Amino acid sequence: MTILEKLADHAFERVETAKQKISSDEMKERALSLKTGDFEFEKALAKDGMSFICECKKASPSKGIIAEDFPYLKIAEEYEKAGADCISVLTEPKWFLGSDEYLREIAENVSVPCIRKDFTVDEYMIYEAKVLGAKAVLLICSILTGEQVKKYIGICDRLGISALVEAHDENEIKTAVNAGSRIIGVNNRNLSDFTVDTGNSRRMRELVPKDIIFVSESGVRTSDDIKLLREAGADAVLIGETLMRADDKTAKLAELRGIQ
Repeated sequence: MTILEKLADHAFERVETAKQKISSDEMKERALSLKTGDFEFEKALAKDGMSFICECKKASPSKGIIAEDFPYLKIAEEYEKAGADCISVLTEPKWFLGSDEYLREIAENVSVPCIRKDFTVDEYMIYEAKVLGAKAVLLICSILTGEQVKKYIGICDRLGISALVEAHDENEIKTAVNAGSRIIGVNNRNLSDFTVDTGNSRRMRELVPKDIIFVSESGVRTSDDIKLLREAGADAVLIGETLMRADDKTAKLAELRGIQ
């Protein structure tokens, strides 16, 4: 099994456990009882110029522990002060050492729209994300069918939250476009072998209609990387490890933006 398949299998297990505590019907009811969102996440990415999604991430399968000390709320507040357009919060607990509570607390304390970065395998997780305060969820084409992606986007629309639909190759781009995605993210990291190639985003950009927000994910480390992605037509970048390892996140984000 690839790590992605393991992550998906574990997500199924987590959902079944969660349903024992709060049923599917109750979670859906809780989510629908909340004020319908205004698609704040995609609006933040649709502004002129390159948008930055900054990630709160303690660990990853490829790098292990990234941040021994992980004051997640302080990190999110630093991102907000630094001018992040959105914040990505890992909630996957086994390989990324994430937590739903990280998302809940960050969403309650910062005004920047947050995406729940997890491995969505059941609609339950979308309703759960809404309840936790997320303004967006991640949908990964390689672990979902085209029909699931389309259905899950519909659920997001009903809740007023956004779906960042992740693709890695040409076939997955087609799946994402055909499902009606308004935001497509191309992962530059191959989750089968962990190799990283930011050229993947540049190649895939040509396959995505210009009216769809295009996000480049993973492996973006320098202002030169961002310059090349901007020239290729990317609308946003998602940056995790580079910012997580920076002592001064404000200065690092300014450097990545090309601000001296």
